[in-house]
Amino acid sequence: MTLTALEKGRAHIAKMSPGLEETLSGRYDHLVPDMAESLIEWAYGRHYVREGLDVKTRQLCTVAALTALGGQTGPQLKINIAHSLAVGVTDKELAEVIWQMSVYGGMPAAINGLNALLEVQAEH
Repeated sequence: MTLTALEKGRAHIAKMSPGLEETLSGRYDHLVPDMAESLIEWAYGRHYVREGLDVKTRQLCTVAALTALGGQTGPQLKINIAHSLAVGVTDKELAEVIWQMSVYGGMPAAINGLNALLEVQAEH
């Protein structure tokens, strides 16, 4: 049996962040119906599960991109730092990929990223 993208996304996110779809649904679906399901299907079911990169590398890429984009991505960055830890990325690897983004996103972006890492570490 072939899984749909939504089923793949749900299976993938269950390993990193059980309850994420329900949390997103409760927060946003009244504004944008099916937003949570769409995100799980598209981002996780079509992108994160693709062949070619392992999940740790995909998470590090996500953390790097969100860091380089700057402070406005703080909530998403923290979620993806937590997801990264859940799939085996180390604190050192996260700190290094965030710091690397100081070259591309600037020092303020890297400092915001390091602060997000510290916040996630304190929560866990």
